Amino acid sequence: MYGKLLCVFSCFLVLFISTAFAGSLHTVDNFTLSDYNQKQHSLTDYKDSKAIVLMFISTRCPVSNAYNDRMEKLYQEYSKKGVTLLGINANSMEDIKEIKKHAGEKNLGFTILKDVNNVIADKLNASVTPEIFVLNSEGEIRYHGRIDDSKNEDNVKSPDLKNALDELLAGKPVTTAKTKVFGCSIKRIEKK
Repeated sequence: MYGKLLCVFSCFLVLFISTAFAGSLHTVDNFTLSDYNQKQHSLTDYKDSKAIVLMFISTRCPVSNAYNDRMEKLYQEYSKKGVTLLGINANSMEDIKEIKKHAGEKNLGFTILKDVNNVIADKLNASVTPEIFVLNSEGEIRYHGRIDDSKNEDNVKSPDLKNALDELLAGKPVTTAKTKVFGCSIKRIEKK
C-alpha cells in the first residue's frame, strides 16, 4: 500500500514540476493589434529585439497611472539596449481616442496597442493593470508579474521587472520569473 501511495505521489509531483517548467517556457503566438493611430503592429515586427515587454495598462486605473513615469523611464533606458516595450490596453471602456489623449498628457513615448475584445489579455490570462510579460527573442515568457513591489515609488524595495531585464540582457536565467501582480482588474467585454 505504501509503495502505491509513493508511486501516485511521485507521478503527481513529476506532473506538477513538468507543468510548472512548461509554463515558464510558454511561447506567445504572433498577434497583430493596432495602436491609437490605427497603425498595425505584429509581435513578429519585434523579433530582432533582445526582449519584448508586454505591459497591460489602463488610462483610468490609479495603480497603472502611478506607474506611468516608471514605465516611461524603463522605456527610455531599455529601448537603447535593444528591448521593445509595448503597452497593451485591453479595457473595454477605454477607447482609442482616450488612450491617445492619455499617452499625450502623460508623455508616454512607448507604443500603446488596443486589445479590442480582450483577445490577447485572454490568451495570456492577464487580469490586472499594470501586468507585465517579458518575452525573450524566441517569444518565450521569461518573466510574468509586476513592475516592482510598491505603487508608491519611494517605497520600492524590489525592482522586479528591471531585475528580470538585466538578467536576460546578461544572458542569465531570470532568478525570479514570477511575481504577484496587483492593480485594477481588466474590464473585459461581456461575451455572449
